[in-house]
Amino acid sequence: MRVCLLGFLMFALPLQAQETPQVLGYGVRSCEHYNDVFEGWENGQAEQIAEYLHYRDWLTGLVTGLSLATATDVLKGVEVKGAMRRIQVYCDEHPTDDFFTATMDLIRILSGLK
Repeated sequence: MRVCLLGFLMFALPLQAQETPQVLGYGVRSCEHYNDVFEGWENGQAEQIAEYLHYRDWLTGLVTGLSLATATDVLKGVEVKGAMRRIQVYCDEHPTDDFFTATMDLIRILSGLK
C-alpha cells in the first residue's frame, strides 16, 4: 500500500513543472486566498463560509480519490476539519503556494514521506 502511495506522490510532484496545469478547481487557488477564507469562516462571515465549504469539498474529493486509488486512508484518521486547519497553518507559512501543494504537504507528512 505504501509503495502505491509513494509512487503516486512522486508522480504528483512534477505537476508544477508542466506548462499546462493538471490541477483544477480550488486546488489551484492560492494559499493567501485560503487564509482569507479561513479567517472569514472562523469569524462567521456567510460568504467566506460558503467558500470554505468549497475548499473542504475539493479536499474531500481529492482525499477520497487518493484513498480509493491507493487502498489506504491518506489522512491516517485525521478528520477533515483538522486537515483543513493544518493546511491553513501551511498556507500561513507559504502564502504564495497553492491549495494543492498545501494539501499534498499534509498527505506526505501523514504518510511518513516527508
